[in-house]
Amino acid sequence: MIAGIVLAAGTASRMGPQKLLLPVGGQSLIRLSLERLLASSLDDVVVVLGREAEAVGAALAGLRVRTVVNPAFAEGLSTSLRAGLDALDPAVEAAVVALGDQPLHDPAVVERLVAAYRGSGRPIVVPTYRGARGHPVLFAAEVFAELRAVRGDQGAREVIARDPDRVAVVPLDLPAPRDVDTWEDYRELLTEAARAQERSGAGGRPRPGVQ
Repeated sequence: MIAGIVLAAGTASRMGPQKLLLPVGGQSLIRLSLERLLASSLDDVVVVLGREAEAVGAALAGLRVRTVVNPAFAEGLSTSLRAGLDALDPAVEAAVVALGDQPLHDPAVVERLVAAYRGSGRPIVVPTYRGARGHPVLFAAEVFAELRAVRGDQGAREVIARDPDRVAVVPLDLPAPRDVDTWEDYRELLTEAARAQERSGAGGRPRPGVQ
C-alpha cells in the first residue's frame, strides 16, 4: 500500500492571505494540487491542515482524501510531517510526501517514483527536474522513525542526505513544480495555468513528457 502525505499546514507568512485558497484556473491552489496528485495510483492520501484548517478542508470537499489537523503547525514543517505519518494506515509500506502549494506538472511523476522504489529496493526515492532535486519524495516505512525524529521548521532533507546509498534518483525532463511562496510565484503560476489552458483548447489536453 502506497500512500500520499500532502503538507498543507504552513503559515504562508510571506504572502499574508492563505495562499492555498487563492484561485488558479477557476479552482483553489490546494484543490489543483490534490486533483493532480489523485490522478496517480496512490492508495490513500492524507492532507495535513493547519492555518485556516476549516476553510482549506472545505476547499477539498468531494475529493478522495483524508484530512488531519496539526495543532502545532506554527512550530514548523517537521510537526506536519509527523502528523501525516501518524495518520497513515499501519499497512502502508511507503509514503509519497508532497507540498500543498506545489502542484505537480504530471501525475506520472508519482508513478515513476513508485516504480523506482519497487525496482531499486531503496527506501528513499527523489526526483530531479533537469538536474535539480525537488518534490514529491517517496519514503519507505523503514525510515518513518527517522522522519518523526526531525525537529523544527524543516522537512526531510537531513534524512535524505544521511546516506546517499539508500537514495534512488529519478531524472525528469521537466521544469520543477512551482513552489508558491510569494506573490511573484503566484503570478507566474497563473501565467503557466493560462498557457496550459490555451494549449488544451487548441489541441486537446496537454501532458508534459516524463522522460
